[in-house]
Amino acid sequence: MAMPFLAMLAAAATSASSPPVRINDIAVIGTHNSYKLPMPAATMARIRAASPAMADALDYGHRSLVAQLDAGARQLEIDANYDPDGGRYARGSNDPKLERPGFKVLHIPGIDNSSSCVLLVDCLRLIRGWSDAHPAHIPIMLMFNAKDEQNAARGGIDALPFTEAAYDALDAEIRSVLSPDKLITPDDVQGRYPTLRDAVLAGNWPTLDTARGRILFALDEPPAKVAVYRGARRSLEGRVFFINTDEASPAAAYLTINDPVAEGARIRRDVALGFLVRTRADADTREARADDTTRRDAALASGAHYVSTDYLWADPRFPGNYTVHLPGNAVVRCNPVRATASCAAATLEAPIK
Repeated sequence: MAMPFLAMLAAAATSASSPPVRINDIAVIGTHNSYKLPMPAATMARIRAASPAMADALDYGHRSLVAQLDAGARQLEIDANYDPDGGRYARGSNDPKLERPGFKVLHIPGIDNSSSCVLLVDCLRLIRGWSDAHPAHIPIMLMFNAKDEQNAARGGIDALPFTEAAYDALDAEIRSVLSPDKLITPDDVQGRYPTLRDAVLAGNWPTLDTARGRILFALDEPPAKVAVYRGARRSLEGRVFFINTDEASPAAAYLTINDPVAEGARIRRDVALGFLVRTRADADTREARADDTTRRDAALASGAHYVSTDYLWADPRFPGNYTVHLPGNAVVRCNPVRATASCAAATLEAPIK
């Protein structure tokens, strides 16, 4: 039935007077170590013989990045390993891509090397291609770990440290694939505000409509590592990544708060203030093996913008068919902590078919 004329006028007036929906007014599902493939059976058997707990924690994998985006994931996680000369992580592998200079996407080099896109530029091109084919998508958040673990003692390969030069190279490699009009950067959010934090607390995140088809990056690392990335900047001027930092920092905009059970109140408070927050619905395969939804339910109720999982699809080896989705299998929903009439009336993104 068509909307009555007076109702249409009322709806239009409400829309005109309501504040626009911004990217921190919504919530989505994401994936953890999104590039990771299941480990070869022989490798898994060796790890299980040495450490059953480690084997359980590593015993998961994902479909391709494109398949995850098709299924509704709007946050992906990438592990970047610095390799300016090429070949650093090639030992024991016959993959020629590991010989090329550039960042490699690997979980534990030399141990857990199974990746759906070994070269960072390949991962980014896949995401860019999907984005270009779906220009109305809500923004995708790519969360990065800057891997620098020393793995040689346990049979792997020591990663190179992330110096300021390494971070400069990471920004440059991302910009080599993604043009400025595809990115949402800290400078875009800060605008004319004195600091990034000031802009966030003032509600200066991009509107959802201006952010469609774009990608933002978050560096999920502890204080010492994000300090190297930030350098002497007041906030994050000129940088690609938002950083995981504390709420009082001038660079505060994004926070990783991974335990929604213990820190649910903090997540809700930070979401209400305007920060973007990522949390996890499951970890180390524990919840899936037990079909335990406690953490998942807390994550979905917390208001975290990005609820990350290893289980967009159930693992048929485990009873219970544990998965993580938004209610109604939606791609995106209005944030339950920041719910507004504007968001409720908006078309966020077409549902998954």
